[in-house]
Formats: sequence, C-alpha cells, structure tokens
Amino acid sequence: MGNRLTQIATRTGDDGSTGLGDGRRVAKNHLRIAALGDVDELNSQLGVLLCEPLPEAVRELLIVIQHELFNLGGELSMPGYSLLKPEAVLRLDQALEDHNATLPRLKEFILPAGTRSAALAHVARTVARRAERAVVALTAAEEAGQVNDAPRQYLNRLSDLLFVLARVLNRANLDGLGGDDVYWKSERLARSEAEDA
Repeated sequence: MGNRLTQIATRTGDDGSTGLGDGRRVAKNHLRIAALGDVDELNSQLGVLLCEPLPEAVRELLIVIQHELFNLGGELSMPGYSLLKPEAVLRLDQALEDHNATLPRLKEFILPAGTRSAALAHVARTVARRAERAVVALTAAEEAGQVNDAPRQYLNRLSDLLFVLARVLNRANLDGLGGDDVYWKSERLARSEAEDA
C-alpha cells in the first residue's frame, strides 16, 4: 500500500497535486480525490458520533465501520486495487436487519433531529450519501475495472444503516432526551392525528 507517512508537511502538494497509493500524482480536484475526501469526512463524522454516549453494540459496530471505511479509502487510492472485503457489505446488511427489527414502522418522513447522537448519525448519513455519489461519478469517468463495486455498495448500505441507527439512538435515552423520532408535520399526518383524537 505504499510507504507510510513519516512526516506530514511534505510540501509535495504545493503545486495542487497529490499522490495516490500507487505512486501516481493527480490534481487535488480529481474525482478520485473528491471521493477519498468524502470518505475521510464520513469517517471523521463517525469519530465525532463516537464521542457521544452510545449503546455498546452501536459503539462496537461504528468502530468496525471506521476501520472498513479506512480500507475503502485505501482501495479508492489505488485504481483497480481491491481491499474492502465482500463480508463488509454483508455485515452492514445484517446490522441493518438486526437494528431495524427493533424499531416501529415509520408513520411519516422523519426530520434529522432528536437527541444529539441521533442528529450526528443523520449528518454522517448525508455525508455517506455524498461519498456514494462521488464514487458513482468516479466510476462513470474511469475506465472499466478501475473502481470496484464494493465501495459503492458499502456506502449505499452504510447510509441506510445510519438512518436506522439515528432512530435507534433517539430511543436509547442515554442523555435523558430519548423517546421517538421527530416526524415531519405533513397535512396527512395532521389529519390522521385529528381523526385519532
């Protein structure tokens, strides 16, 4: 995977280029670098979420995801290289199924709100969607085989999982503010609530 950094300020990027894992240099506005940046931002957002009080199962899952995102970034940094294992996507599918099974059915769209941890999970979800779009754009622009399917699939599943985890965290009540999702006040929901009253 190339050399590990021994110094941070290399000054090699002063010309607006940066190095890929295979040694090639590309412009810092290259689609591959945009995708890498979005994945890095997503991992950093998860780091912020991990600073919150969380159920232990959620904490352990997010730590695994951080490591897998690092693998995903490593894969993106080397065109055609495979690093993210297929089991990583399956793990997200299983976590999605397990956590979603504990939740009530949605009555309406929900707002990205509630407890601080749930709101942070929603922020991470939106960054995951952006990272997914960046990987899709990169795949469309590159020659076949230069971007594998696993990073796109992983980010797609992860954004779904983060939505579900936000709902789980709203109910965890670890900060005394838990309860329910914050529902969008649509006219349909208002009519339904009026009929139930």
